[in-house]
Amino acid sequence: MKLFLGLVCAAAAFAQTAPRVVYTKSFPGSTPAYVSIIVDRTGAVTYKEDPKDDDPEKFQIEAQTASLIFDLADKLDHFKRPVESGLKVANMGAKTFRYEDGAAASEAKFNYSTDMNAQALQGWFETITESERAFLNLRLTIKHDKLGVHQSLMNIEALWTQNRLVSSVQFLPLFDRVYKDETYLNIARERAKNLADAVRKKDKAE
Repeated sequence: MKLFLGLVCAAAAFAQTAPRVVYTKSFPGSTPAYVSIIVDRTGAVTYKEDPKDDDPEKFQIEAQTASLIFDLADKLDHFKRPVESGLKVANMGAKTFRYEDGAAASEAKFNYSTDMNAQALQGWFETITESERAFLNLRLTIKHDKLGVHQSLMNIEALWTQNRLVSSVQFLPLFDRVYKDETYLNIARERAKNLADAVRKKDKAE
């Protein structure tokens, strides 16, 4: 029993001290106006659109995506050097990359960067944001707007076709719920089933 408790405590301690990459963006007037995304090496993500949110969304991204994010953070020296271009460009939002490893942390704030690795890393976080907003929109329309479900599924399908849908497995319960429920439009049910089949096929192949 003591050994078991020790292992549990060790696992919890590791989770708290394991390296993680944090991205925040504040851009009033945009949608969303604020976003915070925390990714750890396992691919576990914490996502919120309100800095005061004490119940953020939590989901898992693909291991390959998490690996790419950490590789880019490594190439950017864990944000110990500036990534801001210094160029006079329009306001694109106040963004921060932050690397946390136990008690150690380093970060870089920027509006616009010409560093290709910084651009690529920001691109991944924008993709995560886009995917999670699509998930939240589908969940909301399922609950409150059955007629809007089909449009929501079309938007998700577009992301899938463009290879811009991350954490696709988290969508499966929602897809299943739609295609198994005869109260939804047949075209929506068919689209949900096709998406579910595609996600399962890809997940099985990986």
